[in-house]
Amino acid sequence: MFSELAWEIILLLAAAAFFAGFIDSIAGGGGLITVPVLLLAGFSPVEALGTNKLQSLFGSASATMAYASRGHVDIRRQLPFAAASFLGAVAGAMLATILPGGLLQAVLPPMLVAIALFFAVKPNMDDVDRHQRVAPFLFGATIVPVIGFYDGVFGPGTGSFFMLAFVTLVGYGVLKATAHTKFLNFASNLGGFAAFAAVGVVSWKIGLMMGACAFLGARVGAGLAMKSGAKLIKPLLVTTCIVLAIRLYFY
Repeated sequence: MFSELAWEIILLLAAAAFFAGFIDSIAGGGGLITVPVLLLAGFSPVEALGTNKLQSLFGSASATMAYASRGHVDIRRQLPFAAASFLGAVAGAMLATILPGGLLQAVLPPMLVAIALFFAVKPNMDDVDRHQRVAPFLFGATIVPVIGFYDGVFGPGTGSFFMLAFVTLVGYGVLKATAHTKFLNFASNLGGFAAFAAVGVVSWKIGLMMGACAFLGARVGAGLAMKSGAKLIKPLLVTTCIVLAIRLYFY
């Protein structure tokens, strides 16, 4: 497939992956950029989803490494949560044909708008940790695999849902929630990718090329997020949720 694409399409895919990695490392929603571009390049819907999972692995891994190197997420302590996210995504990808996609597309836009409004109007949305409402074990056993399952089934908005859960239930500040979101999102991406790769719907050359660009974009985005904190993450998250909701509504 790589050799069949015109150079301008390859460059478009590379640019889209870089920008998606940048946005995804801060507010999520990178698939909003890459999946439509993959479809435009001539990939079938299932190939676009599978290839997108491969390239997004690099972006989420890059962001996770950047946040972990600055102490914003402890990888070892989060491994059980990551495993739950991974397994949820594998199950979601395997059972994707059973759940009604039309229902998800109808429900998601208002949910994303609600998340955007929550982060826009909620006071004290900063980088300070708040009161924890759910025990870590319960959070990892229920919320994490459910969001991971959703990522395997459908995908758009996964980062926003993880962010909302970390802020409202675990009590993390915005920057810390973003850092933990990227690690769990990496795990769910890995689970979904494993399922797509098992059925042979991944374009490896395109996915790896885009992955390298996403890696670089995510590193730049994570650096800016750590420098600016909530004052950058909050408005970008609100904007991403609204744009994603509009995109899904008119899909």
